[in-house]
Amino acid sequence: MSPAPSVIVFDVNETLSDMSPMTQRFADVGAPEHLARLWFATLLRDGFALTAAGASRPFAELGVGALRTVLHGVDLNRDLPAAVDHVMDGFSHLAVHPDVPDGVRALRHSGRRLVTLSNGSAQVAERLLAAAGIRDQFETLLSVEDAGVWKPAGAAYEYAARSCGTELPDMLLVAVHPWDIDGAARAGMTTAWINRGDTPYADCCTPPSRTASGLTDLARQLA
Repeated sequence: MSPAPSVIVFDVNETLSDMSPMTQRFADVGAPEHLARLWFATLLRDGFALTAAGASRPFAELGVGALRTVLHGVDLNRDLPAAVDHVMDGFSHLAVHPDVPDGVRALRHSGRRLVTLSNGSAQVAERLLAAAGIRDQFETLLSVEDAGVWKPAGAAYEYAARSCGTELPDMLLVAVHPWDIDGAARAGMTTAWINRGDTPYADCCTPPSRTASGLTDLARQLA
């Protein structure tokens, strides 16, 4: 396989950040933990739907709206606004997956440029990477809020290419979500799917150029 492109673009939510603690945030407010996955899926659905309709809203705004929906009718231990605030505050306290710091440093040491492209805010990525001690490994942190369209729309990846002053084929999108891999591939990027849980890849999506069990594994593949 040919060497990876010179710019590596990382998704943030779930790819770099470990979102499993968000289940505890739901438990804290008296809600079933399984609602955490429903909430995140609802948030993404609404973001994708708005993008398909030619509109876009910030991740946090959709997160709040989705929480009000999934927590409706649940017997909470506090009022709904306080519960929503508590869950949303969880994003400020997430950590990266264990493989991320060493993997990111190894990928940067290879001479490649590292950037992020998130459907969330750049501020969330900033806090996450700074807390992990790896913010200095990234050239820039990009958000679709500045692109005006969510991933997996092609314009989001095109925005990343313009921001980095490069062409899409010279960029490698790294993500845990098959829908993100599919969107990037259709836009012209090469892709790497991070499969930490040994789960099957969605048949409806364009297959990734590479598959890795984590960022350290990806760094070994690209060495």
